[in-house]
Amino acid sequence: MRRALLLAVLLAAAAPGVLPHEVRPAYLELRQTGSETFDALWKVPGLGEDLRLGIYVRLPENCSTVGEVRGSFVNAALTERWTAKCEGGLAGATVYIEGLSSTMIDVLARVVRLDGTSQVVRLVPSAPSFIVEAAPNRMQVAATYTRLGVEHILAGIDHLLFVLGLILLVRGPWRLIKTITAFTISHTVTLSLATLGFVHVPPAPVEAVIALSIVFVACEVVRARQGAVGLAQRQPWLVAFTFGLLHGLGFAGGLSAAGLPDGHIPLALALFSLGVEIGHFSFVAVVLVAAAAIRRVRFNPPAWVHALPAYAIGGIAAFWLIDRISKFGG
Repeated sequence: MRRALLLAVLLAAAAPGVLPHEVRPAYLELRQTGSETFDALWKVPGLGEDLRLGIYVRLPENCSTVGEVRGSFVNAALTERWTAKCEGGLAGATVYIEGLSSTMIDVLARVVRLDGTSQVVRLVPSAPSFIVEAAPNRMQVAATYTRLGVEHILAGIDHLLFVLGLILLVRGPWRLIKTITAFTISHTVTLSLATLGFVHVPPAPVEAVIALSIVFVACEVVRARQGAVGLAQRQPWLVAFTFGLLHGLGFAGGLSAAGLPDGHIPLALALFSLGVEIGHFSFVAVVLVAAAAIRRVRFNPPAWVHALPAYAIGGIAAFWLIDRISKFGG
């Protein structure tokens, strides 16, 4: 047991290099108002009260800015609006996000045509540009938001640690399915409420309580190994649902700051939630397959090896909790 505690402490000490996932994509909207004119909306996540990420929209050479660029800094995000005139239109042209390749965030870009159809793409550091399509592609919209949901979970270490704790705690495949589904449903409820503007919660306390939720589940796993039967073991779906509300709020803070387009919010939420569910069960499947493979190996490790995952999860989450509380009011 002492060795388990020691390794957990070492993992917690290394936790600064293990960053929890924060989804705060930038958002670009180009709304066509004439055959050659577009209203541009550009939202960039902030780095503080008056600092912004160094990423910039670069329209094609045939585009020029009409009038002044209007900017404001609200809700930890810089919002810029301007009108662009593009001779010959934008169909077939390339829009580039300068500086994106030096960051770790994404950009959601939306082009709205005169006929009401739209093109939605997701830009990443390795692919910081896109070509404006002449015709709409409805499947692209669905794929963008579904993939965003999948990648949010698979790249979110804090979410994955919480789900891993549930996997260690819950016995039986059907109970595990119900537990993970309850987490996804509650995650979606608060994500929807916050994105639609019905719920407003400061992000700092939410992020701290998310870390606390992981510590709680890790403690429940340790108690279960010691023979104690707590609430999380008796009704894991209830614990998953309750803490899932907080995880949804944590993600919604960044998503709302980025500013999803109002007309796409219902579709985005539905497809994003589908992607979250796919990501959840993909992760669960990988963990269960790995556990089955390990069990087939014939060796008898000491007891502290079995306890190590719970202590590692709890140690990393405890570091996050202390770190996030220390930043209150900063």
